Amino acid sequence: MDSTVNMNKAADNIRILAASMVEKARSGHPGGAMGGADFINALYSRFLVYDPEDPRWILRDRFFLDPGHMSPMLYAVLALCGKFAMEDLKQFRQWGSVTPGHPEVDVERGVENTSGPLGQGHTMAVGSAIAERFLVARFGEWMSHKTYAFISDGGIQEEISQGAGRLAGYLGLHNLIMFYDSNKVQLSTDTEAVTDEDTAAKYRAWNWNVIEINGNDPVAICDALNLAGEEKKRPTLIIGHTVMGKGVITDAGENFEGKCSTHGQPLSKSGASYEKTVVNLGGNPEDPFVIFPEVKKLYEDRKKDLEKMVSERRAIQEKWEKENPELAVQLKDYFAGKLPEIDYKAIIHKANQASRTASANVLSVFGEKIKNMVVSSADLANSDKTDGFLKKTHAFTNGDFSGAFLQAGVSELTMAAVMNGIALHGGVIGACGTFFVFSDYMKPAVRMAALMELPVKYIWTHDAFRVGEDGPTHEPVEQEAQIRLMEELKNHSGENSMLVLRPADSAETTVCWKLAMENNSTPTGLILSRQDLNDLPAESGDRFKEALQCKQGAYILNGDENPDIVLVANGSEVGLLVDVAAELRKEGTRVQIVSAPSTGLFFNQPAGYREKVIPPHIPVFGLTAGLPSTLYRLVGPEGKVYGLDHFGSSAPYKVLDEKFGFTTAHILKQVKDFLSK
Repeated sequence: MDSTVNMNKAADNIRILAASMVEKARSGHPGGAMGGADFINALYSRFLVYDPEDPRWILRDRFFLDPGHMSPMLYAVLALCGKFAMEDLKQFRQWGSVTPGHPEVDVERGVENTSGPLGQGHTMAVGSAIAERFLVARFGEWMSHKTYAFISDGGIQEEISQGAGRLAGYLGLHNLIMFYDSNKVQLSTDTEAVTDEDTAAKYRAWNWNVIEINGNDPVAICDALNLAGEEKKRPTLIIGHTVMGKGVITDAGENFEGKCSTHGQPLSKSGASYEKTVVNLGGNPEDPFVIFPEVKKLYEDRKKDLEKMVSERRAIQEKWEKENPELAVQLKDYFAGKLPEIDYKAIIHKANQASRTASANVLSVFGEKIKNMVVSSADLANSDKTDGFLKKTHAFTNGDFSGAFLQAGVSELTMAAVMNGIALHGGVIGACGTFFVFSDYMKPAVRMAALMELPVKYIWTHDAFRVGEDGPTHEPVEQEAQIRLMEELKNHSGENSMLVLRPADSAETTVCWKLAMENNSTPTGLILSRQDLNDLPAESGDRFKEALQCKQGAYILNGDENPDIVLVANGSEVGLLVDVAAELRKEGTRVQIVSAPSTGLFFNQPAGYREKVIPPHIPVFGLTAGLPSTLYRLVGPEGKVYGLDHFGSSAPYKVLDEKFGFTTAHILKQVKDFLSK
């Protein structure tokens, strides 16, 4: 082992850089970064295996930071690794900088995940560890690697940590090693003001290997990491008792460690002295953005060790590829995102099925054809119909990842964050399902998937008040309006941050799944019905071919020449508009019916196409089982939307249709009243 002196010197170097980034930006969180410096230095200078020349090497260890506010610690250690320049650190939190206030996924620079909302980072790490075990089960232990996570007091407190801890322990993810930076200080209080739980006992109850150490002692850290690396049955939690703001002093030279005030502001505003602290740590406050010579050598030596390790592992991989040429091609295809050929048109559906059932039929084909897909459900597989996939495989169990289904239990947010980790790891396609109303539990992770541009697939069923007897707690009325906002929000690549699809029948469901699988740049949400839907009429006689127009977001289901009115809807309501249109036509009204499964896709189309589908200067009537605002973009300022502006009720769904006015007679009257104005 390198001398303790040099390890401490490197940790102090990280502390100086972290404090200086925050000081220069006049914004940020120095205290935690300074306390966690010893662990992050030990990890990167002694344990984390990666290819210095190929940041995307598939066998690299992954490091997932949970407390994103500790980004200065991560940027500093990555600077020691050569991933960031000193100029990058000086631009911390500035416009156009590669060092934003909270880390944003940047694999080329060694940042494996976007982090900020506490609890999600280490839950993504659980997903990464699952992906690794899934791939090892198919290709062999030669490709095994570790997933490391770093969590803080805040992340331990966030409720999602319970789901992550339970799931990782249940599955026996021995490839997952998590450091808990326990400094007993958070942003506004000491932790004793909010909790006195026995964290070690909690994780041991979840079947974790728990090691408690002095988290600022490099020898203890390395010993703990060595022990964790030898664990073969359980995930490991290393509880490192650290000191917030380690090394911080005042103008008078007095110790100022462990202070809440150093958590979320520059040291100069906390009651400490930034300048004296830098000097205390061995730096020069006039020129703090430097790497000490002995620290530079420490990391150069590590780079040489890594080059040798990577070369040996690549040789093992090359030998395996020569001995297993077909599997080698399969593995490369997995990481390239290449999908097998699927004849979507050949997928069989019974007549007039619920779209959740049609989805199950598609998932059944995926279960046979797509061998690197993992599907999960939050204790609802038989209701959200993800069991269509499950019937073709089996669920993960402790130590057995030969299947491809994750029974997440009742933990929607955990499930969604795990899917993000699976996607971040690479090589595995993740999809997860629950009732649409419970998307409320998932939205923090859905938002992170959108920000990170991850192609996770969400299967949301029981899409409207027609859930019926379960009542208003289970009836999504406002959820579609909420999630469709993500179609309006652009990501950093300038694309709609999410693809949202609500199909109107079995053919559209098949096509929407096709679009979801072809979407490799953003998350996709499929919103599916509980109740049966009538198959829509096919003008050409080929319903599937017509449904392929879903790729444009909205299309003309059928239309009369020179229509008097455009009727637009998606999902369950399209079939009702078909019935309304039939009545209008009997009275001589010319109608154009538009099915609009994706508002976002539609507004990506050229103006000429949009004006053909929804012509300007013609009355537009929209129908939705949710908030009317869901369709406002489509009908325009002069249009009318009939929807629900109140919670649902408990009753059979056909009764609710009657009570809420979703009948042919009532909607016909609404349309005629609209036309008469």
